[in-house]
Amino acid sequence: MKETSPTSVPELDFNTPAAVLHRRIRRTKDKAATVGVGVGGISVIIAILLIFLYLLYEVIPLFRSASIEQQATYTVPVTSAQTLYMTMEEQAEIAMQVTANGEVVFFDTLTGNTVKRQSLPVPQGVEITSFAEGSAASHLLALGLSNGQTLIFKHRYKITYPNDQRVISPFLDFPYGEQPMEVDTQGAPLTKLAIRDTEAGLTLAAVTQDGRTPITQYVKEEDFLTMEVQLVQKSIELPVREQGVLSLHIGPSQRWFYVVLEDGNLDVFDLKAGAQARLADRVQAVAQGQRITEAKLLLGGISLLIGDSQGKISQWFMVRDQQNLGQYKLQPIREFQLGQAPIVNISVEHRRKGFLAVDAQGMIGVYNTTAERTLLQETLVKGTSNLISISPRADVLLSLNQAGQIQKFHVDNEHPEVSWHSLWGEVWYESYDEPSYTWQSSASNNEFEPKFSLMPLAFGTLKAAFYAMLIATPLAICGAIYTAHFMAPSMRRKVKPVIELMEALPTVILGFLAGLFLAPFIELNLPGIFALLILMPIGIVAASFAWVNMPRQIRHMLPEGWDAAILIPVVLVIAWVSIAMSHPLEQWFFNGDMRAWLTNDLGIPFDQRNALVVGLAMGFAVIPTIFSIAEDAIFSVPKHLSHGSLALGATPWQTLVRVVLPTASPGIFSAVMIGMGRAVGETMIVLMATGNTPIMDANIFEGMRTLAANIAVEVPESEVGSSHYRILFLAAFVLFMFTFVVNTAAEIVRQRLRKKYGAL
Repeated sequence: MKETSPTSVPELDFNTPAAVLHRRIRRTKDKAATVGVGVGGISVIIAILLIFLYLLYEVIPLFRSASIEQQATYTVPVTSAQTLYMTMEEQAEIAMQVTANGEVVFFDTLTGNTVKRQSLPVPQGVEITSFAEGSAASHLLALGLSNGQTLIFKHRYKITYPNDQRVISPFLDFPYGEQPMEVDTQGAPLTKLAIRDTEAGLTLAAVTQDGRTPITQYVKEEDFLTMEVQLVQKSIELPVREQGVLSLHIGPSQRWFYVVLEDGNLDVFDLKAGAQARLADRVQAVAQGQRITEAKLLLGGISLLIGDSQGKISQWFMVRDQQNLGQYKLQPIREFQLGQAPIVNISVEHRRKGFLAVDAQGMIGVYNTTAERTLLQETLVKGTSNLISISPRADVLLSLNQAGQIQKFHVDNEHPEVSWHSLWGEVWYESYDEPSYTWQSSASNNEFEPKFSLMPLAFGTLKAAFYAMLIATPLAICGAIYTAHFMAPSMRRKVKPVIELMEALPTVILGFLAGLFLAPFIELNLPGIFALLILMPIGIVAASFAWVNMPRQIRHMLPEGWDAAILIPVVLVIAWVSIAMSHPLEQWFFNGDMRAWLTNDLGIPFDQRNALVVGLAMGFAVIPTIFSIAEDAIFSVPKHLSHGSLALGATPWQTLVRVVLPTASPGIFSAVMIGMGRAVGETMIVLMATGNTPIMDANIFEGMRTLAANIAVEVPESEVGSSHYRILFLAAFVLFMFTFVVNTAAEIVRQRLRKKYGAL
């Protein structure tokens, strides 16, 4: 046979100009891609770091302590008479001095120059024997007179802008007329006085020179025709005769009447008991051997602050007795310490649950009761301070010493109501029976005690994520395993895109459907829902078992890998039967109302928008994320591993459990962590389907409020720069850090799993 020469292949020349140019272009593209990927990665890291720094920038001011700086020193306008009271108007530009000779002087807070001087209409020959303030923010004042009467007046301020210049014009107002009102019918001098005025009535209480304690209440009745308010007088007697009274105080509801005694006792009387007040409680407010030196009602009048001779200030308020729910007792709540000298004066803030105290050595302390926080302790006043007064905005302090000198200080104390304890610990709030975790950021009145506990929000976030993951994780992972390992390729190409398409549904639509359709549907068909959760897995297992044990000729009628298609009618039938049987089941087992049975018989509260609704709706939203990533991880396991396992005699299930799943475990774990991050950060579903109630209850039938939902609801309504505003940023910071920690831990676990099973 004739040999044929092999076909000759022409040699390629890689040094031609075209080849060189091609290599240069490729190198340029590679470098550009490398630089672009690097710049993009660094940009993402920088963006995350900037978010972290911005959140930190907004949060850090919450935890700063107070500071105080002296601005001016001058002599009090009236030095010839004792100063009974001193206060300031809103802008802290004008202060007011009330003297024991019945003179009111308004003066400039920076220079001490007199702005206006006015004499009160005290009757001729009558002396001022006592003084009382209605509340810190009411501007209502009262003078106790030597004839057993009292003169009530208010200080007011009119602001005008002539020539675009602000002018503050102070004046006095007499809401009950310029004639004094009678307190003691016997006409004895009033040595102590208390006043409380509300829309419902006026209460006046006093201690007379001969030791009696007359109490007069005026009920306000409005005439239906003339709309005039008439006062109906009622006298109340105390069942005991108090001795050594330091001060009197009346609560905001005009029910509780506090009598503070110098020997350390504190009596509380119930004025609603009738013509004779009932002694509700008597406590020893200070330690044995100590004296009460000062007492003042906190903003709102619910809490009473007691200062003693050892520099301690304690907070007290009435609490319902747990042993006898119809009774109340005076409860010590918290204590603050200011040096070791006696407390000589306490000034409460006008809009926050804070106060300032000064002792006999001139040390001033700034405190907040809700946060249980000591913000400042400094010696600012030389010698004893007779009076201290804080401005309505709590940014200016006036101190009057024994020498008649007024010192003006600027106070920087922006966020006193925030502390680690108030954010994450149980706080005993006013009018609560016990300490609790509570979020309530606003109310309709200025005397509201803000409750900024993040615990209910963090708990609600974890609760919503837990129930969502409880439903989504097994369904998504099991679906991913079956789709990637057992399902026919042709069926997989149809199922996988459909499930991934679920992720495109807007969460606001899911939340809308969950709140308006799913929640009432579950409430009306609660037995059917539980039957569905029980019967569905049993029915699927039973149908699968029956299919496997059918004759081969029947099973071979369905192409291999399409077995899951027979479950579609099974699922639909079980769902229909469960819902159809809901009302009969409710009649047979729960007397026609399963919700009432849960609440009354088991003591489990039921709220229509609850964690079960959130779990179903949010689980539906999270399933596509977990399924897609987990399915890709399982499908990406090299086929030679599974084929080799099958060739060695392992069953498909053994191959799945011992070869495929360990190899794909890093990807599956990442899928679960990403799904959890999605559940934790979800906003609209939990906002619309949970009832949005910030409570701490693991009950699946109760709602919750999450950190993300709380931010979405309250950020638009919060005042920029306020404590509420910054705490919402703190909530965002907590979410950010939680996600960062979880993702970091997930990456560490994923890398270890990858290293462990990478040799397969």
